[in-house]
Amino acid sequence: MAKKKIEFTETILRDAHQSLMATRMSYEDMAPALELLDKAGYRALECWGGATFDSCIRFLDEDPWQRIRNIKSNLKNTKTQMLLRGQNLLGYKNYPDDIVEKFIELSVKNGVDIIRIFDALNDLRNLETSIVATKKAGAEAQVAISYTVSEVHTISYFANMCKIIEDFGADSICIKDMAGILTPFEAYELVRQIRKVTSIPLEIHTHEITGMGSLTYLKSIEAGADIIDTAISPFSGGTSQPATETLYMVVKEMGYDTDLNIEVLEEIASYFEGIKNKYIDNEILPIKMLSIDPKGLIYQVPGGMLSNLYTQLKGLNQLEKFDEVLAEVPRVREDLGYPPLVTPMSQMVGTQAAFNVITGERYKIVPNEIKDYLKGYYGMSPVEINEEFKKSIIGDVDTINDRPANHLEPGFEKAKAEIGSLAKTDEDVLTYALFPEVGRAFLEKKYKNI
Repeated sequence: MAKKKIEFTETILRDAHQSLMATRMSYEDMAPALELLDKAGYRALECWGGATFDSCIRFLDEDPWQRIRNIKSNLKNTKTQMLLRGQNLLGYKNYPDDIVEKFIELSVKNGVDIIRIFDALNDLRNLETSIVATKKAGAEAQVAISYTVSEVHTISYFANMCKIIEDFGADSICIKDMAGILTPFEAYELVRQIRKVTSIPLEIHTHEITGMGSLTYLKSIEAGADIIDTAISPFSGGTSQPATETLYMVVKEMGYDTDLNIEVLEEIASYFEGIKNKYIDNEILPIKMLSIDPKGLIYQVPGGMLSNLYTQLKGLNQLEKFDEVLAEVPRVREDLGYPPLVTPMSQMVGTQAAFNVITGERYKIVPNEIKDYLKGYYGMSPVEINEEFKKSIIGDVDTINDRPANHLEPGFEKAKAEIGSLAKTDEDVLTYALFPEVGRAFLEKKYKNI
């Protein structure tokens, strides 16, 4: 009888450096390793989406569309994978359906093979357009559940959600544990229950923040998981994923098969060790992000949110309040109906917690995004929000209860007219549509000498 094969998705090109150093790795630093990464035996390289698009145009002066084309052109054996925030795409609000459809069409055209789609509230209404568009474009539609803990987020809740996701037409499912709070035995039971109601491939994504990531993978595999997300060792651990090489050894010892080549993995690790040291020396990669903090089980703060909070507070000369802000996060989350702490909700909750601490008065300053969330513009909160609290922030304004995108007018042609001749391609139009101010500035710089 053939051994079951466990497949690996490598995160070094996206989530690893997003979680450790706020997505600041340049394509120039990735490029020399692409041939090796392609030879390693991975199922996929997660290399686009998440915060990479924003960071490329905001901080790195790179065209994200060119980045994915470059990566794809160097891969002969390995699929490319991106992270997509459902109706939020790669931004921090819901976009109209025509923008979502066009973005997915062009993402696949430019080189994306697998699109991992999630919604920050696990509101399935926000996933439908993305799933349909992904399948229409010919890519694999992997739908992720945003794992979190609250009075409503039970194993049966998530298992039922996975059954609905499969019925939606998803090609695979991912348990997305963005804060490293899925404990090993809870993972075992969760996977076991999901396996009872679904038959499509199941991938597990976690972070090593609380020190349990490798154990969570082990128990998930025992219960029937098929794929795990790992990061090559120099960029693993802490707020990132468990180490690829370590999990290779574990999987082999458990008696499973894998396509990974350990000799190639060692070469990849050797290369990225130098890249890691460069970013540490330049103070872009904070050493604190490489450590384990079991308090994450209390705060439930995801890796990318930790590194961003750290960077933001440092920029405000308020770094001494880092732990105080973390302690405020779960209180804000409770006020807001226990949303999972994943983008954009993690940034919204984190920003609100920072304002509450820095001003010394809770909700003295409330960002517009929080107000829009309370109005229903992001979707349905997992737990009903206290009406008095809601009124204290937004007053008696009308709220919406149906799919938020139903209230959005088509946006692509409007964006195309607004940006005018500055956009030379439909990809340029989408760069502007997703991030109008930053996108315009990027395009002006991009075409300055043409």
